[in-house]
Amino acid sequence: MRAFFVLLQKEFLQIRRNRFLPRLIVAFPILVMLILPMVMTMDVRHVRVAVVNLDRSSTSQRLISHLGATSYFTPAGITSQYDEALQQLERGDADVILQIPREFERDWMAGSPGRIQITANGVNATKGSLAMQYLTQSVARTLGEIRSEQNPAPIPELITVQNRFNPTLDYRHYMIPALIIMLFILICGFLPALSIVGEKERGTIEQINVTPVGRLTFTLSKLIPYWLIGLFVLTVAMAVARLVYGLAPAGSVGAVYLGAMLFILTISGFSLTVANFSQTMQQTMFVMFFFIIIFMLMSGLLTPIASMPEWAQRITLVLPPRYFVEILRSVYLKGTTIIELGTSYAALGLFALLFNVLAAATYQKRQ
Repeated sequence: MRAFFVLLQKEFLQIRRNRFLPRLIVAFPILVMLILPMVMTMDVRHVRVAVVNLDRSSTSQRLISHLGATSYFTPAGITSQYDEALQQLERGDADVILQIPREFERDWMAGSPGRIQITANGVNATKGSLAMQYLTQSVARTLGEIRSEQNPAPIPELITVQNRFNPTLDYRHYMIPALIIMLFILICGFLPALSIVGEKERGTIEQINVTPVGRLTFTLSKLIPYWLIGLFVLTVAMAVARLVYGLAPAGSVGAVYLGAMLFILTISGFSLTVANFSQTMQQTMFVMFFFIIIFMLMSGLLTPIASMPEWAQRITLVLPPRYFVEILRSVYLKGTTIIELGTSYAALGLFALLFNVLAAATYQKRQ
């Protein structure tokens, strides 16, 4: 035990004496949580709309004025020539073309209106698709308002929309748990591995190899500081999410910390396993980046797992972040309990045991 505490003290001293690392541990989660939720969004705003107004009626003018009254659209000019608007689309000066046909108001009042044509730039498929949906909804809403003004008889609501767990459909509430997981992967995944490989490159690990310090003792002395750092990062990230974005866990905070502890154990054990097979910083960085990209793209952090091909969904079953994503989003947004998420906690516990045993077993101890 004395050797263990001496090694543990050594790790904390190395972290404290490093001029860059303590600042990174504090500043990195704060900056990530302050900046990325504002820029990482699937909400499409300021769509540039070029209008081809062939009708020039009060109805068409009202349709155009409503587009400029919302942050979702930015008028990119009004013309009577479709070819001119198409050139704007090709140059990238417009994202969508709205063409109002001739005599639209007269025919609409008569009950046989011409079709309003919407043409979108499909280079960015997501933006183009959402822009068309937004524009279609805006036109339909404006025409509905005009119709209700002309016919004041109340129309019964046939559809009631209710958004559960995220009533405002704020995309940041969906992304903030994912950003917390990314922080764990980057800090608790990279730092333990770089610590081991750094000692290999400096040659100090050879001095430990000739001591009677056991594999498990050495592995724990490397992992425990980064477990504590991970919990500190979680606390900072949750505080920023609460103070800046008003997002607090709908469920138990203890459920969040329990899942975080299991995931930190998993990702740090995995990083030490990678470091045990690496001899240089470059090897470690390339291998870790390879797995981190897979973790981020295939674990449901950025895209839903249900949208992936069936073979890819099977692969996600062996990716630890998949289970922590489910835990964090369910507890944060739904208030799900530990018992209800028992399968995900159990999976993370198995991964934590597997990778930490593997880290201790693969450490090359030479007596």
